[in-house]
Amino acid sequence: MNMPQWLKDAVFYEIYPPSFQDSDGDGIGDLQGIISRLDYIKDLGCNALWLNPCFDSPFRDGGYDIRDYKKVAPRYGTNDDLIGLFHEAHRRGIRVLLDLVPGHTSDTHPWFIESSRYEPNEYSGRYIWTDHPFTGIGGHPYISGMTERYGAYMLNFFASQPALNYGWLHRTEKWMSAVDSPEAIATKEAMKDIMRFWLEKGCDGFRVDMADSLVKNDDENKSATAAIWRDVRNMLDREYPEAAMVSEWNNPVQAVNAGGFHMDFYLDWGWCANGYNTLLRDYEMGQEDRSYFRRDGHGDIHRFLDEYLPRYEAVKDRGYISLFTCNHDTPRAARTLDTDELKTAWAMILTMPGVPFVYYGDEIGMRFLDVRSKEGGYHRTGSRTPMQWDDTANYGFSTAEKDRLYLPVDPAEDAPTVQAQKDDPDSLYNTVKEVIRLRHENPDLQADGPFEVLIAEGTDFVYRRGSLIVAMNPSAETSVLHHPSFAGKKILYRIKDVQLADALILPPSSFVILK
Repeated sequence: MNMPQWLKDAVFYEIYPPSFQDSDGDGIGDLQGIISRLDYIKDLGCNALWLNPCFDSPFRDGGYDIRDYKKVAPRYGTNDDLIGLFHEAHRRGIRVLLDLVPGHTSDTHPWFIESSRYEPNEYSGRYIWTDHPFTGIGGHPYISGMTERYGAYMLNFFASQPALNYGWLHRTEKWMSAVDSPEAIATKEAMKDIMRFWLEKGCDGFRVDMADSLVKNDDENKSATAAIWRDVRNMLDREYPEAAMVSEWNNPVQAVNAGGFHMDFYLDWGWCANGYNTLLRDYEMGQEDRSYFRRDGHGDIHRFLDEYLPRYEAVKDRGYISLFTCNHDTPRAARTLDTDELKTAWAMILTMPGVPFVYYGDEIGMRFLDVRSKEGGYHRTGSRTPMQWDDTANYGFSTAEKDRLYLPVDPAEDAPTVQAQKDDPDSLYNTVKEVIRLRHENPDLQADGPFEVLIAEGTDFVYRRGSLIVAMNPSAETSVLHHPSFAGKKILYRIKDVQLADALILPPSSFVILK
């Protein structure tokens, strides 16, 4: 299978469109606003973008309830604006992934309106329906009594998101479609048509929402769902060999090896129960924070590595695992980590193998805010607040009055901004920028560079990336480390006053790259 070569040196920047930059003063971010900030993204060192959904939607779930896959939401601009964004990004050497939502649509999508009709039509099988309004769907959410059609329809998430029909692997009722039924195949082909539509206009690929959720009653290996994505991957290899896909799956063995994705996100699914959470968000309400990057967390890097390493070994020659600083569904790490702790955390994420993603504002340490739910965001809303650019009104996000902003801005007097950090060599912003620069300049630090763990003892973590060695100590105590690989090495980059002589001396919250 083909692997887009540009992924090897890719560092992604995720943008939540309504919160990044407002260009027309209506209080909501838009595509022209993103275009106006492309030079900032390039200067930071990010050479790829992931845009959260920017398609037409009633916005009951932040745009993940799509009404028209082929039309930009008017509040963000037009299709021509999105095509212009592709062009301007490419002119700066920046690739652009769109968000593909294949598992469900809005209940206002024309497909669903037609599927809901009493008379059979070409869209009757596009969604999952039972054969009677009093027949439910055991173990799955569903709605009945809302349409003229006889039957209940299945939901994927919120009440406004009916599930698209990709079939059932294990069929127990006569109304369940087989995975090779004409209606299930038609749904898959409709998704491929949408992908082709945007790829032809300049899109460079897709992040796929809930990628493992397509086929219902799938087996434990998600084999039927993986088969759908292999078919999509084959289409890309034939028609768009430079297009890339990253999955929201959190199982790279299934997503990459079986499904053919180029990358799989290392997610926080299973709250406080997986390796990713032990790094940044290992806490529950009212309990001690044991996150690895907290100085007082007393974390153990093995809680991450014991899960990560088998996954890395399984996929390293076929695709990539993607670590991210945060995303639109995850509490910002600045909720519990201070600036020094964030520096060490981001430096690790940006020097690990695979393709890293930086969430907008994490490069300056934007905080998680306690704000009211907006458009189905609920607890996630606090990570979706406006980008903080400078000390002008609304931190430069918008010229609108505060009461017209998409979400409130950080009210704190010391709210971090790009302007305040750009000229400070010791800022979080400049730390992120410098580590990204080093990643671009050193192929060993890129996605497919060699990776070997040298020391993993409690909070001490040292790994080899080709000819380079990366070490960190996020704890509150100084670490003194000895290892034969340190011989003849010099410090290429450091956070805090790291020393290298007979031993490697790592002060609290420190990080170093040796060459």
